[in-house]
Amino acid sequence: MSDWRMLVVEDDLYSQDVASTILQYHGVQVDVVTTAEEGLHLLQTNHYHAAIIDLSLPEMDGWGMLRHIKNNPAHAHMPCIAVTAYYSGQVAQQAIDSGFTAFFPKPLQPESFVQDLAQFL
Repeated sequence: MSDWRMLVVEDDLYSQDVASTILQYHGVQVDVVTTAEEGLHLLQTNHYHAAIIDLSLPEMDGWGMLRHIKNNPAHAHMPCIAVTAYYSGQVAQQAIDSGFTAFFPKPLQPESFVQDLAQFL
């Protein structure tokens, strides 16, 4: 995990802190942005092992960001992990069916998040 670099796209400051703290504790390099547009910009200049994307972002939401990523051959292979506070089994299944690699409800569970994430990466 210490060689991983991840992009976290999250507009909520508390959720940004939780995700980045958990990942950094496990040695993951993390870049955090608050909008999909900022995340797509970083993807142009950086290599990431995965992106953790909040589904409910301002302007372009996480679903829109996923479409941009999957439509770009340079990034289409990158695992994208959906997170949201609005959890339901239906939303989780829709996220997977749309092309997200995995789905995690908020709040993220520090003791299991990275271990579960490792299974998908």
